[in-house]
Amino acid sequence: MPTDCISYQDSGYFSPLMNDYLNQKDTLHTLYNRFPVLENFEKQIEEKAANFAPANRVTLANVLQEQYSKIEISPLTAQNIELLKSDTTFTVTTGHQLNLFSGPLYFLYKIISTINLTKELKAKHPGHNFVPVYWMATEDHDFEEINYFNFKGKKFRWNKNSTGPVGRLATEGLADFFEIYQQELGTSTNAEYLKKVFTQSYLDHDNLADATRYLANALFGQHGLVILDADNQDLKRNFIPYIKEELLKQTSHKAVLETTEKLQEYNIQVNPREINLFYIEDTIRERIILENGIYKVNNTKIEFTTDQILALLESNPACFSPNVIMRPLYQEVILPNLCYIGGGGEIAYWLELKSFFNAVNITFPMLLVRNSVVLVTEKQAKKAAKLHLTWSDLFAKQLQLIENQTKQLSEFSIDMSPLKEQLKYQFEALHAITKHTDESFAGAVKAQETKQIKGLDNLEKRLLRAQKRKLADVLERVTDLQNEIFPNKSLQERQTNFSEFYLEYGEKLIPTLLEELKPLDQNFTITIL
Repeated sequence: MPTDCISYQDSGYFSPLMNDYLNQKDTLHTLYNRFPVLENFEKQIEEKAANFAPANRVTLANVLQEQYSKIEISPLTAQNIELLKSDTTFTVTTGHQLNLFSGPLYFLYKIISTINLTKELKAKHPGHNFVPVYWMATEDHDFEEINYFNFKGKKFRWNKNSTGPVGRLATEGLADFFEIYQQELGTSTNAEYLKKVFTQSYLDHDNLADATRYLANALFGQHGLVILDADNQDLKRNFIPYIKEELLKQTSHKAVLETTEKLQEYNIQVNPREINLFYIEDTIRERIILENGIYKVNNTKIEFTTDQILALLESNPACFSPNVIMRPLYQEVILPNLCYIGGGGEIAYWLELKSFFNAVNITFPMLLVRNSVVLVTEKQAKKAAKLHLTWSDLFAKQLQLIENQTKQLSEFSIDMSPLKEQLKYQFEALHAITKHTDESFAGAVKAQETKQIKGLDNLEKRLLRAQKRKLADVLERVTDLQNEIFPNKSLQERQTNFSEFYLEYGEKLIPTLLEELKPLDQNFTITIL
């Protein structure tokens, strides 16, 4: 089986900004606090300890205990929640949308990266405690992004209307969805577990936040994962000063705009609005807009004077919801957090925010790109070895893979470059003669050279096509294998739901990933199941 590894930078699946961040390019150093290597965490711990309100710890622990009150909690998770009250305890956090039945596989990889990093930190700093946190994106309102998952090449979609925060969305209607899904699972032991955990998560809970908490706890609770729903009045009360500053001074807009100017050579992930807050109710999450001194809620008739909106903030801070610019600040205000773990797109928008954090005097966390994984069966690994394919080969775009394999498998060289060089050498003598005669001859020589090189190019293309036909059987096996491992010519982790692999590998799946994923490693993890 192939033994090579693929760095994130060489995989072809990361943006130029992420590649430059991972390479610690000098021009990006001002956009982050410390790069996530193990030796940098000591300074991060010191800085966060000196810049985190102790009272927020008590609020956090009390809220978590209330949120866990209705589900069975593992001893390790209960211990971690209690430890959050101590000033020697810090968190490592990942966030994810409330995708139906967890969504794509990378839901698992984010959380496992987070759990494993806390273990590494504990080994390095035994005098401190480190708690893995999954921040549920309960306040998001883009239901179309989360209402489906893919299983065995089919899209299973929950058809329901939603306009407010998805965490408050009723799970009514999922029983009909489940009837269709369970027919695809079969009757194996692993299938029965998946049916049970889906039922207990979604059919036995009233809203999507409670359902997602139950699911994540069922999968990872025994590993001490702490799951937080920050759509909470008490937590937002600790965030009031920053909401107030946003309403009155629009600090985030000014600070983030300064940073985006430094990122002009890249595709900017998000652009700040003048006010980066939403007004939120059970069925509403709309932008707050300031017009002529009046705060208006977009697409509604709701509006406030300055005094009215500040009075609402003091009496009911839960009516205010941070957007993508303000949410990271909210997270770092209420959590004693050291590091945020996310995908490339998430880390890209975090890189826009450090100047904003500096402006409001909140410690900026370390930013770690989550583990990326390709799950491969033993049968697929043996196929790759038999076809003499490396992982580098399989990560290539398919057209390039076919061309590379055609050239590699041919009994003779398809590359006409040596002949082109010989041709150019021969024409050098003619070019020398042109210096002693008129321009018309020089033009004729150049035209003839161009024609003959073009002719060799055409012959090379025809030879390549002929060899592809001759090698069609083996090339088909190569592309079939790549299509199995990279469904829809994309990363498996962005396409496939965990249940597809759990159905086959059951309880072995998550322990195998916990054993193999190394969060501070910048290579794709190829896991043979």
